[in-house]
Amino acid sequence: MTTTLPHRPVAGIFWMLVTGACFILVTALVKHMGPRLPSAEAAFLRYAMGLVFLLPAMHALRSAHLSRRQWSLFGLRGFLHALGVILWFYAMTRLPIAEVTAMNYLAPIYVTVGAAIFLGERLALRRIVAVCLGLLGAVIILRPGFREVSTGHLAMLIAAVVFAGSYLLAKVLADEVRPTVVVMLLSVFVTIGLAPFALPVWITPNLREITILLGVAFFATAGHYTMTLAFAAAPVTVTQPVTFLQLIWATLLGVVVFGEAIDIWVVAGGCVILASATFITWREAMLNRQITPPSHATKV
Repeated sequence: MTTTLPHRPVAGIFWMLVTGACFILVTALVKHMGPRLPSAEAAFLRYAMGLVFLLPAMHALRSAHLSRRQWSLFGLRGFLHALGVILWFYAMTRLPIAEVTAMNYLAPIYVTVGAAIFLGERLALRRIVAVCLGLLGAVIILRPGFREVSTGHLAMLIAAVVFAGSYLLAKVLADEVRPTVVVMLLSVFVTIGLAPFALPVWITPNLREITILLGVAFFATAGHYTMTLAFAAAPVTVTQPVTFLQLIWATLLGVVVFGEAIDIWVVAGGCVILASATFITWREAMLNRQITPPSHATKV
């Protein structure tokens, strides 16, 4: 009996390391840019510029014959993802890099809950325990009652929820439409969805900000591409644990470049959340299904 499962673990790990580096660069650039531009405008410019890198996939969109229902789902997904991106940009300019990175791992856990509610997925006891541990990790990071829970923290909590909704819609659409079309239309509809939020608060960006956002668009697009190469080379049970390194890199970047103090509670909570998401992903791989996304799959 033959199998079509990829078995190039070294290549898979390499491409996932590159993916992590790309997304860390996205985080660093947004942090470096600062909060002068409104979050909605910065997010709009990131996606509008990112469309340039997706032009080669335009032929796939032209050949797709989408139904009215599929267009509606793409539109809904674009709105949800646009909201998540605004919240992520807002949080990124107001929280330490390690906190944003750690809390971003909540999205796969929310997807597990959403799949049970909206897609009829059965939650076994072990997955319920893993979800509870993931939420406990968030409590460890936030420590309500022992520290101030800022608007940046609330923005990241909501962002993880809406990113999870976006991913669930992507799972539905990926069963009906080619992946290149799913990726292309996400960028198109997110750009359209962000425009009404960006225009009322528009501040003319300077050359530095435009250059930074162009870099954000490039590295975000490259990160999604190298993530695809990683999944093509090795199963998620091999590549998912590598995402742990991104939390380490984010912590070191915050300390070395931005002078942020290491918060042991953030690191501990992030490890708990990531362990929870990794266990859920591993269990789904053992059951030969994939509902919960790898941690990178809900990135901006």
